[in-house]
Amino acid sequence: MAYISVKRPKFSLLDRLYVVELVKGLGITFKHLALSLVGKSRGKGDFSKEGVGVCMQFPEERWDARLPEYYRGAPTLVRGEDGRERCVSCQLCEFICPARAIKVTPGSVDENSSCAKQEKAPAEFEIDMLRCIYCGMCQEVCPEQAIFLSKEYLITPQDRKDAVRNKETLYRLGGTRKGLVNKWNQYK
Repeated sequence: MAYISVKRPKFSLLDRLYVVELVKGLGITFKHLALSLVGKSRGKGDFSKEGVGVCMQFPEERWDARLPEYYRGAPTLVRGEDGRERCVSCQLCEFICPARAIKVTPGSVDENSSCAKQEKAPAEFEIDMLRCIYCGMCQEVCPEQAIFLSKEYLITPQDRKDAVRNKETLYRLGGTRKGLVNKWNQYK
């Protein structure tokens, strides 16, 4: 294997002390400060006219109306349009989660129920919101379209127990979703 030697550039004393970069950064900061004091800062029209610059007055103003379509918020479970659980407890979301925030305990399905076609259903489904990194991998891997990322971004639990969302809470937050659900497809 051949090695190529690369000559490193020689830095001057000013470059080694980062003086030039420090002055450039302070220049940008003072430019934004001057524009915000005059009232001509970029993006000021998106927020309220109160305050200086582009600061959002948080309790009164929220991002809800400005969230993009691709925003990934908190994961939730959804039901089908007829009210049945979409989750078949395949545990793919638990295995793919890089933060190990999801815990699924599979349970059995009653033979006389309308969901008798599926082999199992989740007895317990928990997501630890303190561990979740909102990557969206659980939504991508779900074969039954049972888990979706909502637009929720205000997650402020009072203690650690409130941060762990159980199956009932996840279904309440997720609601119902329309569309084809593979586990009830008669041709599957």
